[in-house]
Amino acid sequence: MAPWKHGVVLAVSVAAGFVNSIAGGGSLLTFPTLVWVGVPPVAASATNTVGLWPGNLGGVFGFRRHLPERSLIVLFGLPSLAGGIIGAVLLLRTPQHVFEGLAPVLVFLATVLLAAQERVAKRITGGGLAGERRPAYAAAAVVFQLLVGIYGGFFGAGIGIMMLAALAILGLTDIHQMNGLKNVLTTGINGVAAVYFAAKGAVLWTDAALMAAGSVAGGVAAAVAAQRLGRRLVRQAVIAIGVIASASLVLKFLG
Repeated sequence: MAPWKHGVVLAVSVAAGFVNSIAGGGSLLTFPTLVWVGVPPVAASATNTVGLWPGNLGGVFGFRRHLPERSLIVLFGLPSLAGGIIGAVLLLRTPQHVFEGLAPVLVFLATVLLAAQERVAKRITGGGLAGERRPAYAAAAVVFQLLVGIYGGFFGAGIGIMMLAALAILGLTDIHQMNGLKNVLTTGINGVAAVYFAAKGAVLWTDAALMAAGSVAGGVAAAVAAQRLGRRLVRQAVIAIGVIASASLVLKFLG
């Protein structure tokens, strides 16, 4: 690959790390870029997962003071890890376009749910506090998280937005706390998928290393910027990214 192409991958990875830390969807920048510079689609998806994983760690570090109780992390962490492994296996065995066709709908619906989060959370919890969650809705949120994990291991664009929607179902309203948990879960999903891809020899390591450096820088910067901008502005940014992400996936699928 020409040196200037490596430079493009690095620059886009910084932007992707920033976007991933706030709302997810950074893969919508990096995956098409890898394909554009000549990486085959399946290898691009695997390399994308490995390359952006360190950036997830940067986001976890940046939001570490806003993490929820450990029980909630475990509740969502287990289905996230299981889903990540399943999705990674599917990627190397299933034609990618099949799942990409569903991605625009999933991302758009999750974005709409996040936009109406407060009203939805009030209905789901019966007007109570987030700690007074109904068991049936908690189970539904866990199942949804398993599906998000499968999608994350397979392709991953927009999983952050989907996870924020799942957390809204449980009644969480603090966007910084939700982002902190989302970054932890994304780290788990991408981590188990990355191990599988590496074991199968599906990763282009030069590009993955460049993406790792860029995504860490972007992830840490985004965490600091998000907390300075305030909760309302961050929520609006998340919703805007969701709309853009779904539109980008439609154009990518049609193209």
